[in-house]
Amino acid sequence: MRSSNSLDTLFADLIAQQSDSSTKLPPVDLWDPKVSGDMDICVDREGRWIHEGGEIKRPALVKLFSSILKFENGQYFLVTPVEKWRINVEVAPFFIPEVSRDVRHDQQAISCLTLNGEIIILSDDHPLSVQYKPESDQPIPLVKVRGELSALVSRSAFYQLVAWGESSATNGDQAVYLSSMGCRFLLGKSA
Repeated sequence: MRSSNSLDTLFADLIAQQSDSSTKLPPVDLWDPKVSGDMDICVDREGRWIHEGGEIKRPALVKLFSSILKFENGQYFLVTPVEKWRINVEVAPFFIPEVSRDVRHDQQAISCLTLNGEIIILSDDHPLSVQYKPESDQPIPLVKVRGELSALVSRSAFYQLVAWGESSATNGDQAVYLSSMGCRFLLGKSA
């Protein structure tokens, strides 16, 4: 396996695209005003921002809201230096409808594109995890975007990741793993 530094060099152009797509974000982790109240905003399962029952259609406004989002004590907030409004998030505040794969010298990088145009490369900094609701076998694939904020991977994008994955037997169990930037992510166990 290659070292992280050599992989960073090998995929430098992709890493630069990731940095460009997530322009300088406000320092929300430094802002801690008192809770101002609840705002009638919900981010639905497919990453749509809903305000008072209607979808927010302006991409610039959604991008602004997502840049001042904070997860704290199991709740999501839109935060500024002086205000903090609680909002509802059904699964994750970001949504990934599209993934791509770049293979170089037998190494691969998996890029994820969020609805707001951010590019996230699966890596140690942006791991993929697959969770399950109690009593359900339906996967909930999530990618860490930043801080405690995650993106839900769409069903079609997840199927693409599974197609790129590799089966492996561990302790008699078959599992499917996906590699990206030298990291290995468990997609699921197969029967």
